[in-house]
Amino acid sequence: MIKYIEESAEFLQNRGFKNPEIGIILGTGLGKLVEKITIESEVSYNHIPNFPTATVEFHKGKLIYGTLSGKKVLIMQGRFHLYEGYSLVDITFPVRVMHQLGIKKLLVSNAAGALNPNYKKGEIMLIDDHINLQGSSPLAFKGVEKMGERFVDMSAPYDARMNQAISAIARKNNLTLHQGVYASVVGPQLETRAEYRYLRIIGADAVGMSTVPEVIVANHLNIPVSAISVLTDECDPNNLQPVNVQEIIATAMQTEADMITLFTQLISQL
Repeated sequence: MIKYIEESAEFLQNRGFKNPEIGIILGTGLGKLVEKITIESEVSYNHIPNFPTATVEFHKGKLIYGTLSGKKVLIMQGRFHLYEGYSLVDITFPVRVMHQLGIKKLLVSNAAGALNPNYKKGEIMLIDDHINLQGSSPLAFKGVEKMGERFVDMSAPYDARMNQAISAIARKNNLTLHQGVYASVVGPQLETRAEYRYLRIIGADAVGMSTVPEVIVANHLNIPVSAISVLTDECDPNNLQPVNVQEIIATAMQTEADMITLFTQLISQL
């Protein structure tokens, strides 16, 4: 894998991806942040050696390099999921490439369902902790110790200093920002009423199908990470309505402005 990472990084360096400071992974329906960037180079995933290819129709599948809030950033516009048939190693390969290119911080966004009854769709949640329900680990492969500590400490997977800064930015801008626990499941099916009850019982405030693998690998590589969930639907098991995926994406796009405010102002402080 080290050889593959180096090949991918060299390919990108030759196309102008030079010394990025901050990596950003954009979730479903959350691509407008790219409009704020002074783009210097971009490459489709299917042109990058060894990269997985996005298979979900509403994921763009581009790696974008440029300047945002005075910093060099590297943005994944579209990510990979277990439900697409990828392994956790495939899903997190881009994080390792971004690390090879030099990123020092990682910001992650996702669209999630609100489990906490006090959270409403159209609001945002800063992830304080997570529950991995994807059945495995992106570190569970032979030779992982050559790339970092095998037994990675996860007592504080999300960077406290960046999270505190995000909370302060939210207060300054009068934005409603919840803070809670994100549960990551396999998908692609949405949860049953019984599964929503279970997720609440074990302490989850929101549920989605991404983010945790990337955060685990960021911790493996000692990259400070913060993540924000855009809450696109309310998962009330006692009043559950059929889910419309297009409505979820529309809600994510409507709420995205708050996430962009938090990320752009945070980046200017880093």
